[in-house]
Amino acid sequence: MSVTQVIQSRRFPEPAAALRLIKPITWFPPMWAYLCGIVSSGVSPSGQWSLVFLGVLLAGPVVCGMSQAANDWCDRHVDAINEPDRPIPSGRIPGRWGLWIALAMSVLSLVVGWQLGPWGFGATVIGVLAAWAYSAEPVRLKRSGWWGPGLVGLSYESLPWFTGAAVLSAGAPALPVVIVALLYGIGAHGIMTLNDFKALEGDRQTGVNSLPVTLGPARAARVACLVMAVPQIIVTALLVLWDRPLHAIAVAAVLALQFWAMTIMFRDPKAKAPWYNGTGVLLYITGMMVTAFAIRGLT
Repeated sequence: MSVTQVIQSRRFPEPAAALRLIKPITWFPPMWAYLCGIVSSGVSPSGQWSLVFLGVLLAGPVVCGMSQAANDWCDRHVDAINEPDRPIPSGRIPGRWGLWIALAMSVLSLVVGWQLGPWGFGATVIGVLAAWAYSAEPVRLKRSGWWGPGLVGLSYESLPWFTGAAVLSAGAPALPVVIVALLYGIGAHGIMTLNDFKALEGDRQTGVNSLPVTLGPARAARVACLVMAVPQIIVTALLVLWDRPLHAIAVAAVLALQFWAMTIMFRDPKAKAPWYNGTGVLLYITGMMVTAFAIRGLT
C-alpha cells in the first residue's frame, strides 16, 4: 500500500498532525498580551498565580489553538492550493475530524474561561465568536483585507491584554490600559496583513480579498507598516503625556528598529514578509511589554 493510500484510508488523526493543526507557534502573541495585561493592571499576582496560569493557557493553547483549527477547517480548500501538505488537505486529519477538533476546543475554551470569573468568561465568549466569525461562512470576515486582519489583531492583542488586566484586578481596567490595549490591537492589523502574503495565490483563486491580493504586495506592505507604526507613535506620545519619558524613549527606540527592518522588507515584500514577521514583530511585542510596565498604577 502506498503512502497516499495509507493517508486516504486513515480513520483517526495523526497525533503530530493534530498538534500542527492548532499551530503552537501562533500561541505566543495572545499569551504575551495576557501577560502584558497582568503587568499593566498594577496588581501583584502573588496569591493569584492560578489566574495567571489559567489565563495564559486559555489565551494560547486553548482559544488560539481552537481558532487555528477552525481556520484550517474552513480554509481546507484554500490550503489545498497554497499548502497541500497541511494536516487537513494532506489527509492526516481525515474526514470531518478538523471540524470536530475545532468544536471540542470551543467548548473547552468556555469551560476554562468560566474559571476566570465573569470578566474572563465574557472575554472568552467574545474570543470564540470572533474566531468563528473570522473563518466560517456566512460571515467569514477573512474575505476582507480590512475587517479580517482587524478582527484578528484585536482578538490576539487587545482582548487578552484587557482580559489579563480585568481578571487580576477583578474589575474593569483603568482607562490607560484600555487605550493602550486597543492601540496595539489596531497595530496588529499590519502584522496579520503581512501574514497573508504566504497565502497570496490561494486567496486570489478562492476570492479572499486580502490586502496583498487587492493592493499588490508592494502597496500592501506599505499599508501594513503604516498601520503598525501609527499606533506606536501615539503610544509614545501618550507615555510622554503620562510622565513616562524613559519608557517613551524605549518604545520609540524599538519603533526606530522596526523602521530599519521595514526598509529591508520593502526591497522584496513577498519574499521578505516572513522575515519581517520574525524580526519586526519581536520588536513590536517588546514595545508592548515596555508600555505595560509604564502604565501600571496609572488611573
